[in-house]
Amino acid sequence: MLITAGRVLSPTCDGYLKDGAVLIEDHRVTAVGPRSELAEPADAAQAADRDGPGAERLDFPDATLLPGLIDAHVHLIFDAGPEPLAGLQQSNEELLAAMRLRARQLLDGGVTTARDLGDRDGLALRLAAEIAGGSADGVGGPGGPHLLCAGTPLTPPGGHCHFLGGEVADATAIRALVRANIEAGATVVKVMESGGGLTKDGPRIWERQFPPEALAVAVDEAHRAGVPVAAHAHGTEAIAAAVQADVDTIEHCTWIVPGGGVEMRDDVLEQIVAKGIRVCPTISPNWHRLPQIFPDRAEAIFDVCRRMVESGARLIAGTDAGVQRARFGGLADSLGLYEHLGVPNRDILRMATTEAADALGLGDLVGAIAPGFRADLLVVDGDPLTDLGALRRISAVIAAGQLYRPEAAPSR
Repeated sequence: MLITAGRVLSPTCDGYLKDGAVLIEDHRVTAVGPRSELAEPADAAQAADRDGPGAERLDFPDATLLPGLIDAHVHLIFDAGPEPLAGLQQSNEELLAAMRLRARQLLDGGVTTARDLGDRDGLALRLAAEIAGGSADGVGGPGGPHLLCAGTPLTPPGGHCHFLGGEVADATAIRALVRANIEAGATVVKVMESGGGLTKDGPRIWERQFPPEALAVAVDEAHRAGVPVAAHAHGTEAIAAAVQADVDTIEHCTWIVPGGGVEMRDDVLEQIVAKGIRVCPTISPNWHRLPQIFPDRAEAIFDVCRRMVESGARLIAGTDAGVQRARFGGLADSLGLYEHLGVPNRDILRMATTEAADALGLGDLVGAIAPGFRADLLVVDGDPLTDLGALRRISAVIAAGQLYRPEAAPSR
């Protein structure tokens, strides 16, 4: 397959190859260069062998070609409705069927890689295997989206998301669940270090859940297996505990203190930067409504997000898709918050491509358009370096070399 476009985003997200072309063979990018250099060999290959690498050609002369986006925090088991837990009354097979449709919605929004951070009974792991094997009906074929999954999240008895089945009461249980998830195919371990709003009968959102020694056990067991740890941490003290335990990513990181206020600790932020811990703020696609929903703390949360960016903390893009009104495929809208905060577009694009790929351990596979990388590409109408809204105007998605046209995408 040969794809040509008026602009091809550079791997550093700070410029374009103008009038460029990308050659794809066997689900990988094999060459990137000027249209004039790649089009003629591809045309010759097509003439010689219509099933060869030049057999299919897609031309987007007025569009931008960029890497497929990465949503580093989703929950495919939830339905993104006002009561996302209601769907858990369904059987596993019913839930899996719904999850396939949600995965397709990710593709509709240009997301070709997603990290699922908590499900029930390994359903996301089953879906990931289906997609990888090309048998996930309704998702978009074998091309994606590529899923990295945590399996069952760890939580204390009665803790946040206890209804997913991951309650662990001691070190033995913690190690056993970490091992069970990894043996089932998990590529990340999720630990609920603070309470959360989704669990009405659990600890408050700012409260810590695991004592330091328990969190250390989870991190040790995961790291022994070479698997990273993602810590759900809203509360300031939970964030500090996660940093002390050397987790790999901090999810949410809203710095909430008892009573619901927001208070960032500069000493903890300095450690986040020094240790290179990635932060996934999980910005809802409906972030602009948060000041109306949480008038006492929304602007404060936005401010600490800005301060984390300014401090040099390495942020990655995530939406928490699946929870209340956080729709799947809404990553482009989620990224609008960073634009609102004054973050340059090139840095926003990195959060959803190269930075996210590196944080997820996929830095040599996805997140850039380069030879040897998986052919996960996004075609948009416009220039996202000057107009981030271009990410919403999707003409085509290529996932693992397979063409996928989102609903209502213009034909070319």
